[in-house]
This record gives sequence, C-alpha cells and structure tokens, in this order.
Amino acid sequence: MGRPVERGSGDASGSAAQPELPPGQRLQRGWPVTHYGPVPKFRPERWEFRVFGATADGGKHCWTHEEFTSQPYTTVLADLHCVTKYSMLGAEWGGIPARAILEIAPPAPQVTHVMVWAEYGFSSNLRLADFASERTLFATHKDGELLTAEHGFPLRLVVPHLYAWKGPKWVRGVEYMTADRRGFWEERGYHNVGDPWKEQRYSYQEEPGDGPEL
Repeated sequence: MGRPVERGSGDASGSAAQPELPPGQRLQRGWPVTHYGPVPKFRPERWEFRVFGATADGGKHCWTHEEFTSQPYTTVLADLHCVTKYSMLGAEWGGIPARAILEIAPPAPQVTHVMVWAEYGFSSNLRLADFASERTLFATHKDGELLTAEHGFPLRLVVPHLYAWKGPKWVRGVEYMTADRRGFWEERGYHNVGDPWKEQRYSYQEEPGDGPEL
C-alpha cells in the first residue's frame, strides 16, 4: 500500500483522481520536520553501523560510513504517513534495502523482532517480517537528493507500510531479538505495531498479541 491508489479516474463526472489516504490522514504537499531532541552532528570518522544481538554467527557486525553506503543502492517509490496525521505521497527513496543487511549479517533462526537504534539512544521495534519487507529501506536519499540533517542524514529507515515513527532518523544499528521489546515511543504510549491503514496510533488500541505489556 505504499503507492497512491487513484479513485474516480475515468468516471462519468470527469472528476480528477484523488489519492487514497489511510484513515485520519491529510495530504501534505511539503515535508515537515518532526523529531524528538536535537539534530545530531555527523562525524564520518566516528560513524559506525552495527548489527548485533541474536545474529546467526553469534558475533557483532560493523561497517564504517563508507563501507555501509557502498552496499548495493536501490530506490523505492513510497508514501510516508506520520502519526501526527499528515501523509506525503509518492516520494522516491534511495538507499540500502533492509534485506541486504539480513543477507550480509543474517539473524539466528529464532529471531522474531528487531530493534532499530539511532542517535541519542532512540529506538523503534519492528516485527522481523516488517523489517524484511522488500520495500523497507535504509534511506540516504529522497527524490535523488541526499537527505538533509533535519530529515535524517546520513541514514534513516523507511518502512512504507507503517507509520513513520517506526523508521527512525539518524540510524546507527540493528539489534536482532528473540522476543519483542518496546522502543522509545512504544514505551510512551504509541501502538506497538503502527499500521496506518488500521489506524494503530496508540497503545490503548492494541489487541492481544500486538505487543508486550507496558
């Protein structure tokens, strides 16, 4: 559901096609800057991307910025749905597929979830299936341009089928987990899954099995 779905094209009234939005969302023409805390300063000589936790080989895998960004680059045309109720449609995101990281540093067979870690200890948990989606991307570019610092440079996660908070800015690593654990916003009242098409905004909306107890 990452691409806009057109409604009304070719009907007898001749009205223009309109994009379908998740419930409660409004169309946003620009890209607002929203984040918690300050914008970190990028220091390439100190930057490191780590994969750790329940890896298949039991070890920790690390890449410098140059090594990480030299991985195969791909693009995904996808929308961004913010829990603050705006939706930005049809952006072209460029970067490294999450699946590539799973192939280079595979998880142990019992892994069910990942925790994506970012600057200042920020974190967001994802089901392994969501992280492994062919459209989940560690983005370095938007619409052919490098991300700005305010929008997550040098690296942000894009998970098009979930609310945008599930894709943190300023990502620094991934932890493989054999049991679910809530991330930063999930511990503070946001829904543990975050599907915008089901309007899963807040933890009080959770059904049994959606996440660990608060």
